[in-house]
Amino acid sequence: MNWVLARRHQWRVVLRIEDIDHPRVKPETIDRTRRDLEWLGLTWDEEVPLQSTAPEAAWAALQQLADRGLVYPCTRTRAEFAASAPNEGDGASRAGASLRPESAGARCTDVDPHTNWRLLVDNGTVEVIDMLLGTNQIDVAADCGDFAVWTKRGVPAYQLAVAVDDARQGVTQVVRGNDLLPSAARQTLLLQHLGLPIPTWWHVPLLRGEDGRRLAKRHGDSRIGRWQHGSPDRLIGLLASWSGITQTPEPMSASAFADAFDLETFPTEDVVVREADLTWLD
Repeated sequence: MNWVLARRHQWRVVLRIEDIDHPRVKPETIDRTRRDLEWLGLTWDEEVPLQSTAPEAAWAALQQLADRGLVYPCTRTRAEFAASAPNEGDGASRAGASLRPESAGARCTDVDPHTNWRLLVDNGTVEVIDMLLGTNQIDVAADCGDFAVWTKRGVPAYQLAVAVDDARQGVTQVVRGNDLLPSAARQTLLLQHLGLPIPTWWHVPLLRGEDGRRLAKRHGDSRIGRWQHGSPDRLIGLLASWSGITQTPEPMSASAFADAFDLETFPTEDVVVREADLTWLD
């Protein structure tokens, strides 16, 4: 989707490896990602340095937020936040206003990089206009509360890292899974506080297993590399059928997919990956 929309609209494609979650990121995973994209025929126009190698911009953003009293240091654990939820399943790890320290809201010019920092989130909704999902009013305070922007490991949390990188790398179009729609609201808040441009959002359907959960290791080996013994045309053809281009899967090249793709027939509902789909790939 990202690649097709970019080629259709003459956007530039930026390959960014988000590797700040060090325990889960390994060099061989990064290399495999590049090989998967190349095998599918998905090219990019620029590859930026690994996210972990350029923390300066996020650090400057954190200091700017702290100087305005918009963030505060936090020593509470996820378990403490979860224990504060009034009902079982009510937004586990939600950082509500009642859990803020007394110092929350005060300006801070001596920012400790080895402390967890959270953004003060006011009550009310944030408007997210999505090119596929329309206008959404998202209550960040009710959804997650004061979310993390910096970690005690000395690196930015996901929301701050992504928001700052989008702005400094000139990203104007963000195409990603619809499970990240709430993140668009959180990143919008950050970008507004920092006076940075807000990108256009495109949140696309997810692939799910037959149990209804997001496709993952629990559903077996669904890695793209599993099918690299042959042509990528069968996998692209399966994507084409899920995207409303064809009624049933048929081999298709990436360029043919791009030519045939039509937003008018593109589904907005998540796609269930069935055993028959994987059998067709084999």
